[in-house]
Amino acid sequence: MATLKLHPFQDSARASSLSVATSDYGFGSTGNFLSLRHDYTRLRKWESCRVVVSAQGPITSVENEKHAVDSSKTINRTLEEPKGSRKDLSILPKPLSATDLHSPNDGSKVRVAYQGSPGSYCEIAAMKAYPKCETVPCDDFEAAFKAVELWLVEKAVLPIENSVGGSNHRNYDLLLRHRLHIAGEVQLQVNHCLLGLQGVRKEELKNVLSHPHAFDQCEMTLSAFGVMRINSEDTATAAQIVASSGKRDTGAIASARAAEIYGLNILAENVQDNDNNITRFLILAREPVIPGTDKLYKTSIVFTLEEGPGVLFKALAVFALREINLTKIESRPQKQRPLRVVDDSNEGRAKYFDYLFYIDFEASMMEPRAQSAMAHLQEFARFLRVLGCYPVDKV
Repeated sequence: MATLKLHPFQDSARASSLSVATSDYGFGSTGNFLSLRHDYTRLRKWESCRVVVSAQGPITSVENEKHAVDSSKTINRTLEEPKGSRKDLSILPKPLSATDLHSPNDGSKVRVAYQGSPGSYCEIAAMKAYPKCETVPCDDFEAAFKAVELWLVEKAVLPIENSVGGSNHRNYDLLLRHRLHIAGEVQLQVNHCLLGLQGVRKEELKNVLSHPHAFDQCEMTLSAFGVMRINSEDTATAAQIVASSGKRDTGAIASARAAEIYGLNILAENVQDNDNNITRFLILAREPVIPGTDKLYKTSIVFTLEEGPGVLFKALAVFALREINLTKIESRPQKQRPLRVVDDSNEGRAKYFDYLFYIDFEASMMEPRAQSAMAHLQEFARFLRVLGCYPVDKV
């Protein structure tokens, strides 16, 4: 099957020739904040486009090319023949793969891509952000990114961090590989439910299916049940497998919406160990949000730093000096050049990890203090990119 491959992000910018990828917000090295520009001349007929990703980084061009659609891709699962009366699952939408190209929506309502099956927490987050949207399930996170890039959908909603499980590193890496913009965030209260077939009691369960992250969030509860845990692609897929298999001794950890969709019974609610189980999702779009100052905004950036003692301290100080609150700091080793050789007068030459730093801060790019902080940060950064400026969401 022909697939679109992404090459790892490479940082070739140097301090002497710094190229700051903030043009989406009209921000230059002088610190001036220019008006946003939407270059609609880049648009092409989506039916014959392909994404070209260079070895130097994000997407650089769109060219015409025919795509073959592999309509035979299915999830290969070995299940028992369904027993009894259950819901017809054939009416559910087919997951979208990275190579699927179908006719786009007429624009009457927003199409939002998410990873997983109907009833997943990603879909619930998408419906919270856009109550009247048409949700489009995708095989994986990569497919959701490309669905937006290829104009199959208008938005994508993907998890970025959880209050219990921490950050989703895969999506942090994909933010750099793709030229999408963070257009918003969704903070969702996650309430896990123990699901089973109709008429089954939780004491009958011997096996439970779910995503590994869900298992981590329900560790103590599942240990008390004494059941065997079986990993699945996502929580909703686990519910779908249980509904299709007809096994009375097998349950799933998933959402209440998944129970409704797949005709399962809720055996126990709120089985997570921590009641304050919050997952933060990012809304991704092709065009950036035009920031304002009428509400609380958050800005997400990524940068790398020059070598030297106290450089990270200096970089973070540019925000403290202007009383800008940092809400998130995440570091990720650069995949293409993970090690940096440093001269040490006592020990000779040493090797250290070379990092990308992701930061979220509470300020709009329309504010002079944010523009000043970004201009100051350029003094220490070898690479700097604004991922998005968007309104803050609350649970």
